[in-house]
Amino acid sequence: MFKYLIKRLLSLIPVIIIISIMLFSFVKMMPGDPVKIMLGGSGTSIKDPAQYEKVYDELYVRLGLDKSLPEQYVRWVATTASGNLGYSTSHNKPVVNVISRPMKNTVVINVVSIIISFVVSIVVGIRSAVKQGSFYDKSWQVTSIVGVSMPTLLISVLLIYVFSIKLNWLPIGGMPSMIDDGSLKYYVALLPYMTLPLITLTLGSFAGMIRYVRNAMLEVLSSDYIRTARAKGLNEKVVIYSHAFRNALIPVVTVVAGSLPGIFGGAAITEQIFAWNGIGKVLIDAVNSADLNLVLAMNMFYAILSLVSNILMDVSYALVDPRVKLD
Repeated sequence: MFKYLIKRLLSLIPVIIIISIMLFSFVKMMPGDPVKIMLGGSGTSIKDPAQYEKVYDELYVRLGLDKSLPEQYVRWVATTASGNLGYSTSHNKPVVNVISRPMKNTVVINVVSIIISFVVSIVVGIRSAVKQGSFYDKSWQVTSIVGVSMPTLLISVLLIYVFSIKLNWLPIGGMPSMIDDGSLKYYVALLPYMTLPLITLTLGSFAGMIRYVRNAMLEVLSSDYIRTARAKGLNEKVVIYSHAFRNALIPVVTVVAGSLPGIFGGAAITEQIFAWNGIGKVLIDAVNSADLNLVLAMNMFYAILSLVSNILMDVSYALVDPRVKLD
């Protein structure tokens, strides 16, 4: 296992280099002047043209924009590898300081969403497969189709209309006014604000996962070894949960691991709608303000997350099915 992980990590190096070159090139083609945006655009407080030109040139050199593109790329790679993600021109502070709090908020809401989706889909999917053709199965089939078909935007708007506008149970969006000190008191205050975006993300992910679990279980339950296990007189729960479920987990693991980048990507829309201070919202704001270093940092995060999810997928195969060997 350890040797396999080392091999996979080493094989990712050229992939990351190619992705970084492509991202850097695309971001550099974005319209807009980050220095002008940093100085406030047309609304700058510097009215003297000579003074403005002097400050502009100083910032231009400080940001390294006077260098050639290959030099800028090498400089960006070197600083990123050292943990310095550059300077945010729209926030006037280091990128690390800009994304630290939003990253925490995004990870919290997405991890909780993934856990809930996984647990619900496993319970519902197994029971639907066991009770194939029953009212329970058909009702969840309809529910999953509706959940998969509904876009995130529509789910968000419906939840806001029902629970925030009509019932006035939950806030429309935003974050608590108190400082995030990591205390239990803060998370209690955060709970009402994260409920609607959490429901939105969960509905968008578990609906499709239910169908994968159900179909995988149906395929396994029709296998010869399951019929043999039942013929031996094994308890039905033992047959389902000890024999069938573990083998049915293989395609489910593929879906869960492969959906990680998509879930974080979908969170960008949800965070924007609910004004949730997460990295998705930060990315959209960074694109609108031509904050190149921030856009680069966010896109590299999504790219690396996609690569890591593939490794997690392979490792999960070996953990779920002993027949799978990692060489």
